[in-house]
Amino acid sequence: MGRAGCCCRGAERLASPSSVRRFRPLLLLIIALCCGAHIGQCQVATPQCRIQKCTTDFVSLTSHLTPAVDGFHVEFCKALRAYSACTQRTAKSCRGNLVFHSAVLGISDLMIQRNCSRDGPTSSTHPEAHHEPCNYHSRTQHAHTHSHAHTHTHSHTHSHGHSHPQPGYLFCGLFGDPHLRTFKDSFQTCKVEGAWPLIDNDYLSVQVTNVPVVTGSSATATNKVTIIFKPYEGCTDQRVYQAVTDNLPAAFDDGTVSSGDPIHLSAAADGGTGKVRALWISERSPGRHVELHAGYIGVTVIVRQLGRYLTLAVRIPEELAQAYDATQDLQLCLNGCPSGERIDQGGHLPLPLSPPALGLQLQQLRRPTYSSQTQGSPYGGSQAFGVEGAKERCREQLEVQDIYFHSCVFDLLTTGDANFTVAAYSALKDMESLHPHQDRWRIYPRGSATSTLPPHSHPIKSLALLLLCALSVGFI
Repeated sequence: MGRAGCCCRGAERLASPSSVRRFRPLLLLIIALCCGAHIGQCQVATPQCRIQKCTTDFVSLTSHLTPAVDGFHVEFCKALRAYSACTQRTAKSCRGNLVFHSAVLGISDLMIQRNCSRDGPTSSTHPEAHHEPCNYHSRTQHAHTHSHAHTHTHSHTHSHGHSHPQPGYLFCGLFGDPHLRTFKDSFQTCKVEGAWPLIDNDYLSVQVTNVPVVTGSSATATNKVTIIFKPYEGCTDQRVYQAVTDNLPAAFDDGTVSSGDPIHLSAAADGGTGKVRALWISERSPGRHVELHAGYIGVTVIVRQLGRYLTLAVRIPEELAQAYDATQDLQLCLNGCPSGERIDQGGHLPLPLSPPALGLQLQQLRRPTYSSQTQGSPYGGSQAFGVEGAKERCREQLEVQDIYFHSCVFDLLTTGDANFTVAAYSALKDMESLHPHQDRWRIYPRGSATSTLPPHSHPIKSLALLLLCALSVGFI
């Protein structure tokens, strides 16, 4: 009969020792999540086997963590140790359970890859014990846990007992001429000259001002950002942050750098746990990169200056982004740009037929000292790019020809300003650090070879089944 094979073609390559070692941690945890969520498709834990709760607690402990937060490594290791301890407590009743063994293997491999020690502090799996009203994550965890317990205690409770799910987050970004990525991951290139609201809800207001870049083109770029953190009772008074070209302050308009009572930070910069204010500003690079953290509403905003213009990236809880009334419906992050303000054509970004006349136009737009203010960019001047030259320049920093690459090419052809190359690259990196869903990171322009792929082209279910086949070959 020969050696038993796998139902998935190509699984033999996946099951090679090097590939399994590299991808096993993530994929094993995907199995645990997938099988825990789809009863009947995988071996289901018995009521005594509590592996599903262990996995749910781990997701809860790490859902708010991003690599952009100082101390991410420390908190992730603490969550892994808590996950491991939970699996040990339920090991006896989970003997022979595929979900359980997948989780155990995934935890072990992740600890090795993250260089986490087996011994050390663990994350608390009872967030209500550390409830902080001015810490959005703590507050929502408390509400979810309380609601969950209430529902189980009173089986005939009203349906609102399920109204506190784990918080979901949304991302919005703006850069270049300008290119907008909305909360729905729609990518648009717009004119929107003048002042326009990106976000306007009961908690936060973000407005940008865009000015023409070169004569003869409808493209604009952002030279002013205004952010208003609205008052939140018991946590912070209203604070206003404003940045304009060549003035990217590390303080609010009133000169303060923080506001509100102290809350627990995930981890301090030195690796230990610490406290920050409910609202604070972090200057990453003087005059070039500032981050605003509103812990009381779970919001992070990144503002950069690259060349003469500003870029913006925002991460906000979905429930807060939806907290607005009919008078606040004009929000570019929420609904995109009005059709009359669009430069792209339904996702297709037409390249300029010929570079604009740059010469004196760009010289007039730049201050006399602009050549020394290229924000660390290796490309100091402006020039007329052809299509191939623009593509070559963009490929130096953007390897994948997704929408960020095509936006970079468009900006170089439109303006001749090579700082837009760095702006596209920085916008991509800010998106990767703040966007909560990695499977949605890549967007391709309409008409490109990869644009026919659906936005979720890697379903977890298919990936988990593929891994199961690969592991079956490895274990035979």
